[in-house]
Amino acid sequence: MLTTSTRLKLQLILRRMAEDSSVSLSDRVDLQRFDECDRTVSSWLSRARRRQLAGRRLEGLECFLEELDLRNSEPDQQYSPEADDLGDWFVGADPWLRRD
Repeated sequence: MLTTSTRLKLQLILRRMAEDSSVSLSDRVDLQRFDECDRTVSSWLSRARRRQLAGRRLEGLECFLEELDLRNSEPDQQYSPEADDLGDWFVGADPWLRRD
């Protein structure tokens, strides 16, 4: 559970990241620390990364998928259908998904 001040601080960092503004190393370390233990923060971070990579305002179906949090934040972490082993199938998944 995040305190209100922590949540607001993290959301400010994520907003700057999504807008492609500069984010200090200490802010990134704080964000990473909460990302590893809180799924909500992990979801916020994924959205911020996707918005940063898109570089533009999403509309229509893209906006809908973004709000549902169904898009991948990392372009290199895509599903690989040729993997035979179930563990290999999740090789590109987020750490929290592999852990669960």
